[in-house]
Amino acid sequence: MHTHDLSDWQHDHVFRQDERQPGERRTLLVVVLTAIMMVVEIATGLVTGSMALLADGLHMASHTTALGIALFAYVLARRLAADTRFAFGVGKINSLAGFASAVLLLAFAGLMVTESIGRLIAPRAIAFDQALIVATVGLVVNGLSAWLLMSTPTGHAHSHEQSHGDGHHHDHNLRAAYLHVLADALTSVLAIVALLAGKYVGANWLDPAMGIVGAVLVARWSLGLIRESSQVLLDRQADQDRLRAVRAAVEADSTDRVCDLHVWRIGHGIYSAALAVVTDNPKSPQHYKTLMPASLNVVHATVEVHRCTSHHRCSTPQHVASG
Repeated sequence: MHTHDLSDWQHDHVFRQDERQPGERRTLLVVVLTAIMMVVEIATGLVTGSMALLADGLHMASHTTALGIALFAYVLARRLAADTRFAFGVGKINSLAGFASAVLLLAFAGLMVTESIGRLIAPRAIAFDQALIVATVGLVVNGLSAWLLMSTPTGHAHSHEQSHGDGHHHDHNLRAAYLHVLADALTSVLAIVALLAGKYVGANWLDPAMGIVGAVLVARWSLGLIRESSQVLLDRQADQDRLRAVRAAVEADSTDRVCDLHVWRIGHGIYSAALAVVTDNPKSPQHYKTLMPASLNVVHATVEVHRCTSHHRCSTPQHVASG
C-alpha cells in the first residue's frame, strides 16, 4: 500500500496569531496605570472617609477587571494559536473578550443609572475639593490611557476594509479596552463639571444628573460593541463590498460564475471563504484561490468547481480543496 506525502496540500491555521499583537503591550500599560489609580483612590477613600473617592475607586476596579480580560485574551490567543482544536484558529477569542467586556460595560452603565437616581432622591453631602482633585487626576490618567490605545497600530494595514479608516473596529478586544478608559474619562469630565457647579453655584443635583447622561452614552457604546462582536461570533456574512470584491476577482475576464459565496471573519481583520464556481473550462481550486487579492485578507478558502454542460446544467463538484 502506497503512502502519499500530503504536506504540499496542507497548512496550519495559525495565520500569524502566534505573534504578539500591537494592542497587547499597550493594554498591559493601561492595566498598570488603571490599577495604580484604583489603589490610590480606594486607599485615600478609606483614610479620609470619603465615599465619593471610595466609590470612584471601586468603579476603577471594575474597569481594571475588564482591561485584565482584554490582556488575558491577547495572551491566551497567542499561546493557543497552534492548537488544532480550533478549526479556524483562535481569532475569535479577541471578539469573545470584546463581547464580555461590553457586557460588563453595560452592567456598569446600569449601576451608574441606579446610583444616580438614588442620589437624586436622597442627596448626600459631597467633599467637593477632594473629589475635584481625584476627578482631575483620573481624567489625566484616562486621557493618557485612551491615547495609548487609540494610537495602537492595527497590524493589518493592507486590509481592504481598513483602507476605509475603520481598522480599529476589527480588534474588538482593543476597542473594548479603549471604550472602558473612554468611559472613565467621560465620567471624570462630567464629574468635574458637576462638582464645579455644585461647589460654586450650589447645584448639587447636577452631579447625579451628569451620572445619568454618562450612563446613557456608555450604554450606547457598549451596545454597539456587543452588536459588532456578536456578528463575528455568529459568523455573519461579510460586508457587500468585500463579497463583490471576491466575486469580481474570481469572475474577471472569463465566463466563470460564482454561484454560491460565503465570506466571514475568523479573527482580527482576517477572513475565511467558501465558494462554488460554475465554468465550462474547469481549473484547479488553487487557481481560483490565487485570483483573490491578498488585500482581501482571505486566509482560508474552500472552492468547489462545477462543470457547466452544454445544456447549462452543472455536474457534481469536480474538485474540492481547502487552504
